[in-house]
Amino acid sequence: MPLKDTNCRNAKPRDKPYRLYDEQGLYLEVQPNGGRYWRLK
Repeated sequence: MPLKDTNCRNAKPRDKPYRLYDEQGLYLEVQPNGGRYWRLK
């Protein structure tokens, strides 16, 4: 499932980093300090 803009904007920090995946290897990594980084696998 493709990432939606609202999903990325509403991603809240958690205790550990987590990832929101796209269907083609792109993902958004959300850090505990609130940082968001786009990564390509």
